[in-house]
Amino acid sequence: MKRLVSTLMVLTVCLITGAAAAQDYQTIEWPDLMPEEDLQALMNRPEWIDEVPEGGAADQMPPTGDGIAGLPEDDPYSRALRSAKTIPEFDNKNIRIPGFVVPLRFGDDQRITEFLLVPFFGACIHLPPPPPNQVIYAKFKKGIVLDALYDPFWVSGHLTIELVETDLSQAAYQMRVDEMELYSE
Repeated sequence: MKRLVSTLMVLTVCLITGAAAAQDYQTIEWPDLMPEEDLQALMNRPEWIDEVPEGGAADQMPPTGDGIAGLPEDDPYSRALRSAKTIPEFDNKNIRIPGFVVPLRFGDDQRITEFLLVPFFGACIHLPPPPPNQVIYAKFKKGIVLDALYDPFWVSGHLTIELVETDLSQAAYQMRVDEMELYSE
């Protein structure tokens, strides 16, 4: 009987410890997901982009060909906007990252089960869209009901490097979402 009790205690401790370890997520920020040269190119974008009126026709223009309208395709900023270069250290990692949800697929109960996680509200709509290495294609088996699309979330789950093409954007990362909560600092 003592042996059974001891065995059960050991199993219980192992299960609790394993559950706690499974819930450990590395908190990261969006720039962590891109190479330094892409980040520098995006931080030094052409000045004329800041002069495009928000919501105007030019703000809605999609990229053209291999670059964005008005920039040669070999321009560092243009290349960074299309970059699917990833950070190998984040492949097969449990992470926690803040972001906005762009719904793609709903379950029967109208819960969002597949979405793009993006760094800013309005991504995939405005010029320029985020580069693929700043988009995460996410699957959330449990799903979520959003009160408003402009609400940011903390999203925790298992991240892998995998290029995914959707109607709205390419994503260089994919995540199996374990949990979501409204963003708070």
